[in-house]
Amino acid sequence: MKKLFLAPMEGVVDWVMRDTLTSLGGIDQCVTEFLRVTDRLHPESVFFKNCPELKTGSRTRWGTPVFVQLLGGQAEPLAMNAQRAVKLGALGVDLNFGCPAKTVNRHDGGASLLKSCDRVFTIVDTVRKAVPANVPVTAKIRLGFDDPTKCIDIAQAVQEANADWITIHCRTKTDGYKPPAYWEWIPKIKEKTTLKIIANGEIWNVSDFNRCVEVTQCDDYMIGRGVMSNPFIFKQIKQSLAQEPVMETSWENAKPLLPQFFEASTAHINDYFAVSRTKQWLKALSLKNQEAKAVFDEIKVLKKPAEFQAQLLKHTT
Repeated sequence: MKKLFLAPMEGVVDWVMRDTLTSLGGIDQCVTEFLRVTDRLHPESVFFKNCPELKTGSRTRWGTPVFVQLLGGQAEPLAMNAQRAVKLGALGVDLNFGCPAKTVNRHDGGASLLKSCDRVFTIVDTVRKAVPANVPVTAKIRLGFDDPTKCIDIAQAVQEANADWITIHCRTKTDGYKPPAYWEWIPKIKEKTTLKIIANGEIWNVSDFNRCVEVTQCDDYMIGRGVMSNPFIFKQIKQSLAQEPVMETSWENAKPLLPQFFEASTAHINDYFAVSRTKQWLKALSLKNQEAKAVFDEIKVLKKPAEFQAQLLKHTT
């Protein structure tokens, strides 16, 4: 059976979102939002804030494994923080070489590192040697910074550093999130490497997934923005793979999730945070659903938590 991964979208997939989405079924593994590493070792409290699942065996309440993702440009500090993550119970460490955000790239992190295969190798190699061999060390990359032909060299560097697998977002940094995703590079990478590859990019529905499988022939797939517009995509893909009836994507199915998400986000941080995150999710849902868009257009201007929650409940229960 193919494995499906929830993407570690920064500012989106926090503990509450991971908990909410894994409760729906179909997700085999999660990765945290990135923990930014500069030149120091983070205190344990930072790890627990980033990944509360460390307190529950590095799994969500629904049993889904969670890896801790680290981002940075200095190998030794990354290795020290990887060691601490594992000591606290992380089931694996993922290294972020894919974030396209300008702020991150200006500060020597994310996709900016794709300019140098040597640096990618050094970071993965140093982290791999710092943690026990039985704990997976993985890497998430793009096809390159601005040249997709670099993807083979980058993947070879990750393999030579003995990573357990690599997730490939099939666009360059300069592509950003602009369609399409260039899945056709994955077979080319496979010709030159033996590393397990997780395909990522532009999977919005079961049909997209099937086309991605046809092109890449991977065993594993990661989905990000697609699940924000359709929370049931993982379950639908698993139903399709099992040749079972595939549930509908509908506002009726999705809307009960929002009040629960608001309450959980309030408990996790505070009610103003909950307003912001719930608006964010509702906006994503509205991209593919007119009923969700009508609700979003009505309540997006509301800023007071009590007023926002009252209107949210009115439209979703």
